[in-house]
Amino acid sequence: MLDPTGITSEAYRTLRTNLFYAITDNPPKIIVMTSPGPGEGKSTTCANLGVVLAQAAKSTLVLDCDFRKPMLHKIFGLGNRQGIMDVLTGERGIKEVWKEPVEGLKVIPTGPLPPNPVEVLGTQRFSQFLADVRVQFDYVLVDSAPVGVVSDPIILATKADGVLLVLDAQNTRKASVQQAMRSIKAVDAPVLGTIMNNTKVLQGGYYSDYSYK
Repeated sequence: MLDPTGITSEAYRTLRTNLFYAITDNPPKIIVMTSPGPGEGKSTTCANLGVVLAQAAKSTLVLDCDFRKPMLHKIFGLGNRQGIMDVLTGERGIKEVWKEPVEGLKVIPTGPLPPNPVEVLGTQRFSQFLADVRVQFDYVLVDSAPVGVVSDPIILATKADGVLLVLDAQNTRKASVQQAMRSIKAVDAPVLGTIMNNTKVLQGGYYSDYSYK
């Protein structure tokens, strides 16, 4: 996780501040995090943003809705035997499946992977699940599959307040970003901004940079 004194931590705190103050009239609560393709750091970004929000005394829930390749349970060192799918099937309640790796931060992994993620995300039961957690938390961060690979994040975007698009400065291609933006805007989902990972700094290190579109 984040080194609280490092340059990456400062970048995430800047991102946190932007979320707090940039959209003051109707601040987003449920935020989908996706990327144009795989391996661009969206899950790590989602986890670290959740940590800095919790550190600011904001009750925060991180949901792993990447039913293709879930990573959040690995990042936080959690098991994945139970999770969102158990809530959706009625076998467990929300409080039974969440973990608290950091004070003020709850994490719910996927649980058993469904054979048909798109159908699961499109159900009324999933919409109700999001409605339930919306009233319980200040922020709900939703880690989704890459938008350039499957349609899962597009479905999630229609149910959320906005999307953060995570990019890799060294590897993400401009055409992939443009296609991702078109796909998100096609369903009238607001793109809150982009997060640029793997950005070189003068000292030769790397940090995450945030910018608005």
